[in-house]
Amino acid sequence: MNSFNNKRILVVCKETFSYPLQFLVKKWQANNTVAAFFFNPCETKYSKCILNEITYYAYKDIPGLKLYTSDIIADEFTEKLNSNDICDQEMLDMIEKEYTHFQNVNNQIISTQFLTRHYHFRNYMYPCTYVQQLNWLILNYKNVISLINEFKPDVVVDTDNAELARTILREVCHKQRIPYINIDYPRYEFYKLYSGNLNLKYSDIFYDTYTKYLNGQESELKEGFEYIEEFRNKTFIMHAMYKGDVTAQYRPDSILTSIKRVYGMVRYFLSQDKAGNNKAIKKSNPILYPDSKEYVRFYFNFELNKQRLLRANKYFSAPEKVKYVYMPLPLIPESTTFSVSPMYVNELTIIEAVSKSLPAGWWLYVKEHQAMVGERGVEFYEKANRLPNVKMVQLNYYEDPKPWISNSQGVVTISGTTAYEAALMGKHSILFADTPFSLIEGIQRLKSFEDLPAAFREFNKPLDNKKSCAAYIEAVKVLGYPINLKLLLNKGEKILRGTELLDEEYQTNLNLLEQLFVDGYNNFKLQ
Repeated sequence: MNSFNNKRILVVCKETFSYPLQFLVKKWQANNTVAAFFFNPCETKYSKCILNEITYYAYKDIPGLKLYTSDIIADEFTEKLNSNDICDQEMLDMIEKEYTHFQNVNNQIISTQFLTRHYHFRNYMYPCTYVQQLNWLILNYKNVISLINEFKPDVVVDTDNAELARTILREVCHKQRIPYINIDYPRYEFYKLYSGNLNLKYSDIFYDTYTKYLNGQESELKEGFEYIEEFRNKTFIMHAMYKGDVTAQYRPDSILTSIKRVYGMVRYFLSQDKAGNNKAIKKSNPILYPDSKEYVRFYFNFELNKQRLLRANKYFSAPEKVKYVYMPLPLIPESTTFSVSPMYVNELTIIEAVSKSLPAGWWLYVKEHQAMVGERGVEFYEKANRLPNVKMVQLNYYEDPKPWISNSQGVVTISGTTAYEAALMGKHSILFADTPFSLIEGIQRLKSFEDLPAAFREFNKPLDNKKSCAAYIEAVKVLGYPINLKLLLNKGEKILRGTELLDEEYQTNLNLLEQLFVDGYNNFKLQ
């Protein structure tokens, strides 16, 4: 098995996504120089508690490991929190000139939920000013540039793509021609691909491989054709990775379960606040360190609203036998929107644009994401339902995505899995991001709302995309790895807490994750 050798490796860490990297760091140290960057101030500034005891504090105990944090800039940001002045205008001008290869400054800011309370419903996040946004951006650039110049990594590896520090790392690494490798999601089974741009666009090598199979002989795609046929004949198409997950929840929990969950959150935050000076830190800067009482209030209301919305209510209607386009909503905030498609984070705006663009007599059926039930404010549903040709539909009318897709004229999604599923079922779809599956025929990647009417006219045309789907699947199998990331995260926590052992299944997935990083490094190409 290939591995890194004689390299300077920087691993990027935040909370649960640091679990599998902890095992790889210890392995890589034998033949490489390794450092870890924990960029979330909550994780590093807080005294040891449940939040950070097996992440940041566990990494601190690894002999010979260099650790980088955002602690110094967090303190500086706190000192200047109420200032009305940009802390370094010259630096900001330089950032806009030198570090906007992938996204402009304002789109970079959107990648963090801490500075975008106006776009989501997590009201434990504190509203901020534009000056505060810019100052935190400037300080992060100073921190990341200093880190990269000091450590001089040969490669940066990561298991996620959310939050501002990662977006900045992408720009700085591109400028210095350093491979920054993370995980991309092709949605085929458990397969993962590597990305060199935080999933902003599929790689050239993936495009070339897909094109090769698309233009090749159908005999090379036998397994892909069989998979598509089997997929179309399935009753349930929801991926196995969501088993036992909130995404697969269609019925409300018992009242007792909800009460226990809120009680667990109260205990969690009480424990967090009692550790060291964590409570004082939270009072010093509510933007970086949200108040525990607001967290608890949020989760109490979340559980209460979830109980209501998973039962019959006035906001969600049963579907009717009409022509409709299906639009499942994503989780907000999430990297698939805030990081990958920041121009399309306002879902209500998209709903309005689609409503105006549909063919006469067609409806838009909007379905809430199960993980958002109870979090999103009901005023959103009220506004959507006011549009005459739009309905928020009863999310548990069916207990699988397939009937919603198969009964529709096609699908609209920002960057979600539903477009891939629709393609496998021979249905047209529209999305607003350059995901790997946006290459499949029948999936239209739009960059303007003005293109929507023409795109919907394509929904009326027959779609024979089996070869395209099969070519896509083959490309994923050739370049990807069947990594169960959910296992690596969930079981990783139990292993690190000493409640389970590192078994063969976990080690196999770790090995595959390592190979993904190595392949990404070996095939890296500036985008």
